[in-house]
Amino acid sequence: MGSTRRAVISVSDKRGAPELGRALREAGWEILSTGGTARALREAGVAVTDVARYTGQPEILGGRVKTLHPKILGGILGRLPGQADEMRAGGIEPIDLVAVNLYPFRETVAREGAATAEAVEQIDVGGPAMVRAAAKNHERVAVLVDPDDYPEVIACLREGAEFPPALLRRLALKAFRHTSAYDAAVASYIAGLAGEEPDLPPRLALDLERVRALRYGENPHQRGAFYRAAGPAGFSLAEAEVLGGKELSFNNLLDLAAAAELVADLEGTACAIIKHTNPCGVGLGETSAAAYERALACDPVSAFGGIAGFNRRVDGPAAEAMRGLFLEAVVAPGFEEEAIALLRKKKNLRILRLPGLGSCPPGGFDLRAVPGGVLLQERDRLVPEEFDWRVVTPRSPSPGEERALRLAWRVVRHVKSNAIVLADPQGTVGIGAGQMSRVDAARLACERAVLPTEGCALASDAFFPFRDGLDEAARRGVRAVAQPGGSLRDEEVIQAAAEQGIAMVFTGRRHFRH
Repeated sequence: MGSTRRAVISVSDKRGAPELGRALREAGWEILSTGGTARALREAGVAVTDVARYTGQPEILGGRVKTLHPKILGGILGRLPGQADEMRAGGIEPIDLVAVNLYPFRETVAREGAATAEAVEQIDVGGPAMVRAAAKNHERVAVLVDPDDYPEVIACLREGAEFPPALLRRLALKAFRHTSAYDAAVASYIAGLAGEEPDLPPRLALDLERVRALRYGENPHQRGAFYRAAGPAGFSLAEAEVLGGKELSFNNLLDLAAAAELVADLEGTACAIIKHTNPCGVGLGETSAAAYERALACDPVSAFGGIAGFNRRVDGPAAEAMRGLFLEAVVAPGFEEEAIALLRKKKNLRILRLPGLGSCPPGGFDLRAVPGGVLLQERDRLVPEEFDWRVVTPRSPSPGEERALRLAWRVVRHVKSNAIVLADPQGTVGIGAGQMSRVDAARLACERAVLPTEGCALASDAFFPFRDGLDEAARRGVRAVAQPGGSLRDEEVIQAAAEQGIAMVFTGRRHFRH
């Protein structure tokens, strides 16, 4: 076997490829390449040998088979002890570097209107084979799937140094993760074609790309990072544009998610102020400023240090209204220039423009880690039938009470269980979150209410197991209640409501949030 060192460069993402090619040629390497990559390298003045000429096998089947050849895969995988004679007999020369990134499958299927045939043609076959072969033989072969790694390899080439074993191992790890994520994206797409998408998959492969490392996790002693999920997801925090403020933290992102998901559920112009993933106030209004003022009025003390979310564009008056409160972040589908200028005067306030917020719900599954595994569920979404509720008391809700019930019911599903929400037609009045007992949640919602509770509506995320929670609310002036129903003591609770002139409806749907 000859002493010339060889590289295969065949990349979809051609960033940095000419620089890598030049460094290889300056170091005396031969470069094998294909198609568009070969053209790009030649146009940059880098001499290459076409893979088809090197193997003696022209591309076939419309380019589907180019690099699946013993001289390529054997050159990448060979050089174990005792293989020299076999390689020599097969005319197989060693290949010492593979720079390959894969067909843009994910970008293709993410494009609106992409045809199935087009997507299928973007399923790479030869690329993953070369990458996996090089990663398997990483003690002898450098594998590059990310242009960001080219400079370190170029530095070694220019210094005339061997690639350090630690670098080769790190590149191999990235390569296996690259092909794994690629296969996960393809599997997810094919599952959709096969009609499996609505079901919970028997095997779950996650395709997650790190967006950024975070300063820390929930607490300073925990490491943290933010990962982007592949595929359509409605609005996505990974696509949010940061218009100002400090770096986002782990806890900021959790609260921003809670704020965005809540306001996306609300009708009309709405604002939610979130603290520790629970709403401390939700308001509706003719303007964003009015919605914010109403949300703040529910619990102005807890709102300090919270996050404000809007489902409509934030204008100057809304930004001016927020200047008097310390907030960690503001998220909305858009901001007027005047609003951005005003909000940027709050030095550390994080300002996020989230495209799609207010026009489309978040998609995908809800995943949570537990020791030894992951829990997966469908996202808890509102369905229209929930509002075709059944009146179970002699008195039906008045039109105003019905509007308040609808708002309370939309909000309560975003409150940690056990959850009770008091509301009038303009916003929340009191919120009882995360209690071990439902009567305590009702009591807390009433006791923390700053606004008048007389005549307001109440939503409970699950049924009342006893009448005590309802009695507590009645003492505070609650006049209408929405709950799922389904308790063994439903009749007792219905009777309690009837005795106190409360209009009560059963939604038939529970909304626990653990």
